Amino acid sequence: MPTRAYELIAPQTRTTSVVFASPHSGRDYPESFLRRIGLTRQAVRSSEDAYVDRLIEAAPLAGASLLNACAPRAFIDFNRGADELDPALIDGVRKIGHNPRVAAGLGVVPRVVANGQAIYRGKISKAEAQRRIDRYWHPYHATLRAELDAAHAAFGQAILVDFHSMPHEAMDSVAKSGGRRPDVVLGDRFGAAADAAVVDGIDAAFASAGLKVARNTLFAGAYITQTYGRPCGNRHAVQVEIDRSLYLDERNVAPGRNFAAFRALLEGVVAEIAAIGRPASLPLAAE
Repeated sequence: MPTRAYELIAPQTRTTSVVFASPHSGRDYPESFLRRIGLTRQAVRSSEDAYVDRLIEAAPLAGASLLNACAPRAFIDFNRGADELDPALIDGVRKIGHNPRVAAGLGVVPRVVANGQAIYRGKISKAEAQRRIDRYWHPYHATLRAELDAAHAAFGQAILVDFHSMPHEAMDSVAKSGGRRPDVVLGDRFGAAADAAVVDGIDAAFASAGLKVARNTLFAGAYITQTYGRPCGNRHAVQVEIDRSLYLDERNVAPGRNFAAFRALLEGVVAEIAAIGRPASLPLAAE
């Protein structure tokens, strides 16, 4: 079992209603887990949003809390519902209706990683799947919910900015059509998860750093955005997908040559996003 579900890095003083999170950057792969699956460590990491947590590590300096996954996505997926159980993987689970994510092998306990590679050699028990949900999924979401509630109580609103990464080829269809390939995709479930003004502000923060932004193109947001985005209650959730080629050596799942420069670029973006949720009377958090 991974050592812990998540790490929460709190600011010295909360000065913004924005909460940053990275639910797929966990990389705690116990040797016992690696021994029982049918993939190498490098292969199983292909579905990970590798090092996204390090890209946005400046969030607490901007007065915002930062919630990072420690348990890896291949072990438990925090961006799925606890009831998204895959009968093709978990023994004793019956198929109920059609869920495209589960059917693709991407339930709360994933069956596959990138390119449809099977993680396990056979099935796992329902008891094991439930242990993972109880020990990792529930604590992560309890903490995320508490952070958003604290932001809402302090500022009258909460803005979740959920950071992910996408394979470079994910936007091939846009490039082939003659448009500039997006560097960033913002998902707000077509307006259902966040007010337009919030999304506009996040869009502007990336654009001011010279990054091309698209909205809801292929990635409109999944469980987290759907669950925590309630604009009518001043609770907003936006999923951010970043092209991995901008910072990552995708083949080796390692920081690329541009990692430090891109992380520095995102420090400014993170600070601008945090400012969206900061009352004008509050200064930027001291470093």
